[in-house]
Formats: sequence, C-alpha cells, structure tokens
Amino acid sequence: MSKDILHANSVKLFHPQQLIKTSILLPSSKSESNRALIIKALCKQTCHLTNISEARDTQTMLKLLASDSLTLDVIDAGTTMRFLTAYCAVTNRESILTGSQRMCERPIQVLVEALRELGADIEYLTNEGYPPIHVKGFRPKKDALFVRGDVSSQYISALLMIAPILPNGLTINLVGKVASLPYIQMTLQLMQNFGVQHEWKTNAIHIPPQDYHASSYSVESDWSASSYWYSIVSLANEAEIKLLGLKRDSLQGDAEIVKIMEKLGVNTVFEHDGILLKKTTTEKSFEWDFTHCPDLAQTVAVVGAAKGVNMKMTGLESLKIKETDRLVAVRDELAKFGIIAQDVNDETLLIPPQAIKAPMTYIKTYKDHRMAMAFAPLALLFNIEIEQPEVVEKSYPRFWEDLGKAGFGVKI
Repeated sequence: MSKDILHANSVKLFHPQQLIKTSILLPSSKSESNRALIIKALCKQTCHLTNISEARDTQTMLKLLASDSLTLDVIDAGTTMRFLTAYCAVTNRESILTGSQRMCERPIQVLVEALRELGADIEYLTNEGYPPIHVKGFRPKKDALFVRGDVSSQYISALLMIAPILPNGLTINLVGKVASLPYIQMTLQLMQNFGVQHEWKTNAIHIPPQDYHASSYSVESDWSASSYWYSIVSLANEAEIKLLGLKRDSLQGDAEIVKIMEKLGVNTVFEHDGILLKKTTTEKSFEWDFTHCPDLAQTVAVVGAAKGVNMKMTGLESLKIKETDRLVAVRDELAKFGIIAQDVNDETLLIPPQAIKAPMTYIKTYKDHRMAMAFAPLALLFNIEIEQPEVVEKSYPRFWEDLGKAGFGVKI
C-alpha cells in the first residue's frame, strides 16, 4: 500500500493467500448481556451471570448500573440509553441520561411518552423527543399501553422488562407491523429464565405483577459477530472456519445469518461447541427481508456486492436511526468500489450485479462499528484501509486481533 494514502488513525488490511483455516472464540452477545443485566438489577434475589460481553456497550451498562452519579453518560450505546431510561423511571432513580452527539440525535420520544403514560416524570433538556433527558420520578397511573410495532424493538423490550414490577403488571398492545420480532422474543425468554411469565395473544403482550427469581445464566456468543466470518468464508478462495460458542436453538434473531449465507456461498455445520463454516455455491440473485435482523444488512450488502450478486434488500427502515444513517453510509462506501446501489423509500436497497473495483480503498466508518467490520472482509480481494479502528470496541473489541489469527495482515 503506497505511503501517500496512509491516514493517521486507521487500520490497513490485506490477506496474502486467500486461504483460511482457523477457529475463533466469538465475543458474547451484548443483546443478551444488556437484557440480563437489567433483569439482574430488577431482581430482589441474587442472580449469577456468566460470559458477560466485553463490548463497550455492555461495560457501559455495568458501570452505569453501579454508579450513584446523577448524570449517566451512555456514550453511543442505544440499548443502554433505552433500557436505563425505563429502569431509572420505574425504580424512582433520579437521573440525567445523556450520550454522544449522535446519541442525542437518536429519537427516544416513543419510549418517553409510553413511560409518561405509565406515570414517569421525564423532562427533555435540549430537544423535544431526544436525549438528554431528566428522569425525575415515578407514580404508577396505568397498566396498559398502545405502542407502535414498527419502531425500535429496544423501546418495547425496555417496557417489557419493567412490566413485572409495576403494581398491576402491564399489557402492551403492539400496533401495526412489528419489527425486529426476535429481539422482543429474546427479552421475553430471558425474563422467563428468571421466573417471569407472560401471555401473548395476537398483538397484545400481558405480563402480570410478579417478582423476578434468582437464576443463573450464561450468555451465548454473538451471532451478529459471526456474520463477518461468514463474509470472509464467502469471499475467500478456500476457507474453513470454526466459530465457538454458538447454539442451534439461539435466542438471537441474527442467527438468521445461517439461512441468508446459504444463498451467498457458505454452508453451516452445527457441532457440540459451535459451528463450522465451509464454502459452497453462491446464487446469482438474492432477495431478503431484514425487518427482524437489521444488524446483518451492512455485512450482507458488502459481500453480495463484492460477488456481483443481484441484490434486493428490504425491511431496512431502522437503519436510518442507528449509529449513523447506515443506508446512506453503505451506499456511499460501496460507490468507492464502483458499486452503484440505490436506496428506495428509505427501506429497500437495490444492488445490481456489477464488477467490483478498487480505485479508492479508504473506508469511512461514520463512527459505526458495523461499517468497519462489514467492509473488512474486502481485504481478501485487495488491500484496504479503514478509519477509526477503535469503533469495533462497541461490540467486538478483539476483531482486529482475530483477523490477524486468520492470516490477515493488520497494521494499526
């Protein structure tokens, strides 16, 4: 890689052989970890959690739950912001919840309005509908809510986890299309692990008043993190990768990557301690609805584009309010490789079959961990440089180290 394109804060990647055979211990699921930590905090008995995620989001959650400070800074952790807002409200913990500039641009109005209906006293400190917010207290008023189903599932999960400790429990009526359904199911199944029962009929979820009970729980490895290794297998000339700690009966919606990558050239073999990935045939055309697994979209878009697959990806509405506008970010970075993608109505991405080129190999991350990791596998095709390598600390702190174990040249 020529010196004139090097940047001060970046990681340079290349792979000399395109032959990969390795075993990777994936990070623990931050989705499971963050839910388990809130449940533990709400439980009156002692709960034992193991294999808690090392991701910055989860470590931030741990730190803030233990803090006695009035101001709780979630940095850029959306899940932590949403879950702590509900937790602080229902436990009458006066708090000012704030975060990074981007975090304060991500909406929270749906959750705040729902909590206000239940009896929370919450004030916006800067812009209506956005953090920072001041949670002042809680006096129970209602035991039923109507909540849009097409908003972030984190709002719904936040409400579900506080439901059992409300005086009369809570019924949540989901209105319209329900997005990210597996994350809601994950929340309910984790609550059930700690003794909380629920009833779900049609679009109404009812949770009676009850106590969480002491339990032990070991967090599974992260299926979202596995997606980057699926991408590597798909793009490599020859590959066999073992991913440790994943289960066939996972609670995580991103286990959908197994079915998705069958179409993009990767076969999954479940073994007792994880999964084994092997190369197979890639289909020429690909269409998938990512409504329930939006965090996989960037990775799938990049690998499909790199292989010249005719792609139609739908259900991407929630990508607009993530760490960055992920639809725009993916489209703009793919354009650097000669791939012209089109986003339609902010929910569909169309990528026609095109030859990938490397006229410019510097990838912007937009401070988004998934942008960095989604584009990293392209180092199998040509040398690339990715800005802000530290962004992976949000979900997969050992990512660059693990790439090195797989034979990638990694220079930070």
